[in-house]
Amino acid sequence: MTMAAAIESQTAAASPRSASSRIALIDIFSDLVQAETVWRSLEAQHHVSTPYQRFDFLYPWQLMVGTREGLRPLVVVAYDRDHAPLLLLPLVLKQRWGVRIGHFMGGKHATFNMALWNRDFAAAASRADLDVLFAAIRERAGVDVLALEQQPLSWRDLPNPMSLLPHQPSVNDCPVMPMAPGAPATTRISHSVRSRLKAKERKLKALPGYRYHVATSDGDIERMLDAFFRIKPLRMAEQNLPNVFAEPGVEDFIRKACITPLAGGGRVIEIHAIESDSELVALFAGVADGYRFSMMFNTYTVSASSRFSPGLVLIRHIVDHYAERGYHALDLGIGSDGYKKLFCKAIEPIFDCFVPLGPHGAAAAMVMSTAGRAKRLVKSSPALLQLAKRLRRIGHWR
Repeated sequence: MTMAAAIESQTAAASPRSASSRIALIDIFSDLVQAETVWRSLEAQHHVSTPYQRFDFLYPWQLMVGTREGLRPLVVVAYDRDHAPLLLLPLVLKQRWGVRIGHFMGGKHATFNMALWNRDFAAAASRADLDVLFAAIRERAGVDVLALEQQPLSWRDLPNPMSLLPHQPSVNDCPVMPMAPGAPATTRISHSVRSRLKAKERKLKALPGYRYHVATSDGDIERMLDAFFRIKPLRMAEQNLPNVFAEPGVEDFIRKACITPLAGGGRVIEIHAIESDSELVALFAGVADGYRFSMMFNTYTVSASSRFSPGLVLIRHIVDHYAERGYHALDLGIGSDGYKKLFCKAIEPIFDCFVPLGPHGAAAAMVMSTAGRAKRLVKSSPALLQLAKRLRRIGHWR
């Protein structure tokens, strides 16, 4: 037995085909608790991944959301000959079209997907390394196809080794704001935009007890989330959008991640808000890693105060908050919403890989690839996008 039980109840040596690979051993876990030790060891060392791959983010998601959706964990760990972990691939399995599909863990709540990589290994990883990894997944877990979607081409200036695979652009790109530590505030948000937002904020400041702050206490977090889960369904209904936060387990997952502290300070999901004595005026929440802040979800009041763009005012506070702490980048999530491009002028390419691991997966990979390209075409065509929105409003598009 290895340090934890694997799917086959044993560690498997890498295939003889791995002569050109540094990967010597591979574990495949079906239980996140059993993978926790090696997972946290990778997080603690010289590694690269996004905050969405933290154990403390994905464990509550799998427990409270993934399990309810019938998704089975598949955590793949590769080691070198000294049994030092080189990478951890956090996947879940689902059955569709009669084939077994491996997806990244986290579903729609993880904006970016990656493996957790030892940084030195990631810098030198080859296609041969990936072939060894995929051979183990096919032979030992019976996976037919991998749908590795919404991956950044690079993270913290290190190329994502998965980009060595054939890939295609994701449905959406991600607007991002690069931030040079110590640069003037107007390099992040122009003087004209700041002036307009300050004029709006002067009107909001007339509210009794007006304040911007980051939720730090458990009581603040619970109070703000209570307000969020009251307001967000109203906002989504206005847009004729399904309320993803009402899906089984999602609220429990969000509450757990927001309340869980990180070892270095902060919470797994950080909450920023503008409040008055009588209401939550706006809320934005996301993940941070000391280098980049990435937005996850937001809402704003349904009261008359919404006339003064409290969401935009809050974004300005959030940008300055992280800039003052030496962050290098900020994003407001993937998508082409106008407010995102108001702040985030650069575009970060996001890509998908559909990797068939056998004959049964080839057709499924083609179907998923074609569907992704079609959705991207719709999003990139104003005429097609307007048609899709009209269909959504009358209930024929989801």
